[in-house]
Amino acid sequence: MTEHKNKTSLSRSLKSRHIQMIAIGGAIGTGLFLGSGSAIQTSGPSIIISYLVVGIFCFLLMRAIGELLLSDTSKHSFLDFVKEYLGDRWEFVTGWTYWFCWISLAMADLTATGIYIKYWFPNVPQWLPPLVILVCLFAANMVNVGLFGELESWFSMIKVVAIILLVVVGFGLAIFSVKVGHSTASFGNLLTHGGLFPKGAHGFLLSFQMVVFAFVGIEMVGLTAGETDHPEKNLPKAINSLPIRIGLFYIGSMIAVMSVYPWNEITTTASPFVQVFSGVGIIGAAGILNFVVLTAAISATNSCLFSTSRTMYALSMGGNASSFLTKLGRNGVPNIALNFSTAFLLIIVILNYFIPAGVFNLVSSVSTINFVIVWVVLLVVHLKYRRQHATGVARFKMPGYPVTDYLSLAFFIFILGFLLVSGSTRVAMLISISSIFVMLAAYQLIGHKQSVSQRKADD
Repeated sequence: MTEHKNKTSLSRSLKSRHIQMIAIGGAIGTGLFLGSGSAIQTSGPSIIISYLVVGIFCFLLMRAIGELLLSDTSKHSFLDFVKEYLGDRWEFVTGWTYWFCWISLAMADLTATGIYIKYWFPNVPQWLPPLVILVCLFAANMVNVGLFGELESWFSMIKVVAIILLVVVGFGLAIFSVKVGHSTASFGNLLTHGGLFPKGAHGFLLSFQMVVFAFVGIEMVGLTAGETDHPEKNLPKAINSLPIRIGLFYIGSMIAVMSVYPWNEITTTASPFVQVFSGVGIIGAAGILNFVVLTAAISATNSCLFSTSRTMYALSMGGNASSFLTKLGRNGVPNIALNFSTAFLLIIVILNYFIPAGVFNLVSSVSTINFVIVWVVLLVVHLKYRRQHATGVARFKMPGYPVTDYLSLAFFIFILGFLLVSGSTRVAMLISISSIFVMLAAYQLIGHKQSVSQRKADD
């Protein structure tokens, strides 16, 4: 009986600890470790407000997703709710958009692992680390979903420890007014160099695009519903702890960095984490951070293999991908879908020799924009769900519905509009919009062919 069940349904092997750490991993990207220096230089201390604002709306997004998932725990992921409330067309568009989001992010992160490894082993060919890492992660994901959860827990733990150390060190230096380099650490550094908004409203607005990009992947918890034991208990716990994570990891780390060094002394050539740790005499700070961002990149690839295989499985179950992809192994893992995503990534790793780095940067921007588009779709789905079920899920309602839904939609649409008018992201935004229309057209063509085939079969 058990064997038959494993062959026909996803395994519910993810424990509460796994869900908690997957949620944390989705909320912490390499951008916090490597890109925060540029973000600070763009907006100054106002980036703290940006993280707070975006964090609030991401929390509301996750509450909306959580209410959807708990309204029917027999569904495998949030894509099943897109199908139910927006129809096949938007499940097709949202699912394949989401698949591409993760594939392109992993594509860039896998390429980056080769660069990170060369920090210690400069003579290693850059193609070798991505290949080895991809094969190892593929093998781990093939075993069972519990091993994926275990790996992601440890990858997330490394990132969490690095951030906690930064916050403890930074706050300690500021509290005791320790002299670091040419500056004296103090919380007053946040306000004594041009105030909270030294770059004005323009710099503040520019920070939103970077901050939003830091949160992409946070919705991945919405793909774990079909493989979580006791989802009605574990999902709310993971989602409700989100504000604490945002406060500690993002806001806390930014306050710590800009208290140790005034924002105008933060360099863009090295991570602020390295700058702080080096400033207090921690030997090998650059090497330590290189290890952290390497694990972050591996974590992103690991998450990609999980999310893309489950996305393809959900699309296949909904009739928007080949039924061949619904086949599960004895361990309840969608092996065929996992094979497809891994093979696609393997091709990209090989082709990265022939593609300039600028193309990868463009693809990454397109990916993050598409993540925001998926968030907008999920909020629309939640609105439609609540219109049909006025009482909602009693134990986990979206707080402040419907005002919070509309405010969240308005905010994310504003972000997309800002990306459209911003010179650095306009091309990526236009590509993203075009891809949505291409997929709508593709669905129309596929749907037409299916209807013709069905009529012939009926005749």
